[in-house]
Amino acid sequence: MSRTEPATPGLARFAKATAVATFFLLMAGASVTSTGSGLAVPDWPLSYGKVFPRMTGGVLFEHGHRMIAGVVATAMLVLCVWAWRREGRGWARGLAFAAGALVLFQAVLGGLTVILLLPPPVSVAHAATAMLVFGLVVSFAVVTSRAWLATPRGGSPAAARLAPWAATTTVLVFLQIFVGAVMRHLGAGLAFADFPLAGGKLFPAIPTFFLAVHFYHRVGAVLVTLAVWALAVAASRAAGEAPRVAGLARAAALLVVLQFALGAASVLTRLHPAITVLHHAGGAALFGLLLTLTLWCYRLSPARAAADRDVAPVLAGEVAR
Repeated sequence: MSRTEPATPGLARFAKATAVATFFLLMAGASVTSTGSGLAVPDWPLSYGKVFPRMTGGVLFEHGHRMIAGVVATAMLVLCVWAWRREGRGWARGLAFAAGALVLFQAVLGGLTVILLLPPPVSVAHAATAMLVFGLVVSFAVVTSRAWLATPRGGSPAAARLAPWAATTTVLVFLQIFVGAVMRHLGAGLAFADFPLAGGKLFPAIPTFFLAVHFYHRVGAVLVTLAVWALAVAASRAAGEAPRVAGLARAAALLVVLQFALGAASVLTRLHPAITVLHHAGGAALFGLLLTLTLWCYRLSPARAAADRDVAPVLAGEVAR
């Protein structure tokens, strides 16, 4: 098959599998932080000087995270080579290549978090980069899918109207995840240990960054919930014209409610590891779902129907921010 032909079904399936593996890697990373296992293994890239140490205590979480990361990195390499050989659209290949490059950068950040003893800026960068990798792989899986390739470009003015709204909401969710990462790596998850009030007040005094990052993460949760629900209502009104978009928006509306509840439960259970890992997973799932929704809005938008290359700037811009 020449490089100018569409992606193969095998590549699309492998991209989906890589996206799923990356999602589980995010959960594994969250389990390391939630269980306080970030320095259970003091060396890198080996673990206690071994490729496979005894998997007990925090080593199970930290080295397990490294093992899953190795699997994802290998899958990403295969994905990049496969995309280079089989994917004819340059911008689509670029998504795979960008994900592969970020995985390498992510590995370096992961090593630095251990070597430098978990400095918050590096740990936050590690978490944010992981989410960008996930977004890029999800994007590649969407644009190589059979449904995407079989769907004619354009045809839905409603999707065109929803596209900027969906993109903005996706960025808002990413920023909320970023603030959550800052809060988590500063140890501010219980800066306010009550809920729904904060320090017994609706609008507490926040004289320090430690308190502010926690409170504004709560504010962000409210904003995200309202934005997603408003998007879902608007998309539902266009269900007859763009049913796929409406379905994705409704799923996001349900997921954001669950995510809000998990955030509240994280505080009320005093950061129980299982709850915080699920909360992190819910954020990643919501981000991936809204990114998929955004891509489909632009796919169905008549304003973007000129050529496939029109989708490239949208993908690059929204995923990279």
